[in-house]
Amino acid sequence: MPVALITGGSKGLGRALAEVLAGQGWDLVLDARTAGVLETAAEEVRERYGARVVAVPGDVTDAMHRAELVAAAGELGGLDLLVSNASVLGAEPLVRLEAHPLEGLRQALETNVVAALGLVQEALPLLRASAAGAVVVVSSDAAAEAYETWGGYGASKAALDQLAAVLGVEEPRLRVWAVDPGDMDTDLYEAAVPQDGGERRPSPARVAPAFLRLVRERPASGRYSAPALLEGAPGAAGVAR
Repeated sequence: MPVALITGGSKGLGRALAEVLAGQGWDLVLDARTAGVLETAAEEVRERYGARVVAVPGDVTDAMHRAELVAAAGELGGLDLLVSNASVLGAEPLVRLEAHPLEGLRQALETNVVAALGLVQEALPLLRASAAGAVVVVSSDAAAEAYETWGGYGASKAALDQLAAVLGVEEPRLRVWAVDPGDMDTDLYEAAVPQDGGERRPSPARVAPAFLRLVRERPASGRYSAPALLEGAPGAAGVAR
């Protein structure tokens, strides 16, 4: 069975991706900081789909934890897909740049960018050994558009996009996709903009099939929009600029 490693896999988009991949016969390594919530999610996916699911609680900014995650994938037989989904905002709720705490920005860069690269570095030997190795980094439209109060978080995601773009050039045998999932109904969004008027947004479960489409069709490395992937004709994956 193919093996995927998903950070931030206990809830939200990470949990939804675990569900859709397990439903397609994937085995999983899941990471999150809260051990109890993570183990509950892993057990539910195991019971529902019969997949092998290893829960490894910890913080992706910890190098030892990243090594544990990759080792767990190796014990399942290798690593075919790495999904860097774990993120922090840097300020909750979001604030204008004039008031953005610098320590919060450092935390966002450390979690959203530095840890993601560290995990890629740890995982590259297994990904290169896979017949269809792939990396997904979860981006944001705030990486490409200027939205008030989203500057710190958006800057971290823009940096992540660039790392993914360069990795795709440096590792031509792999697929490296930065994916903008669009607005979703998640705890992260609620923490970012708690007074956002109650507008209904897609659930992560509705967005996850876009990621599955990338895995199935394996388009060229690049930056993609989940809404475009969900709306586009088969074989015509939508690239986001």
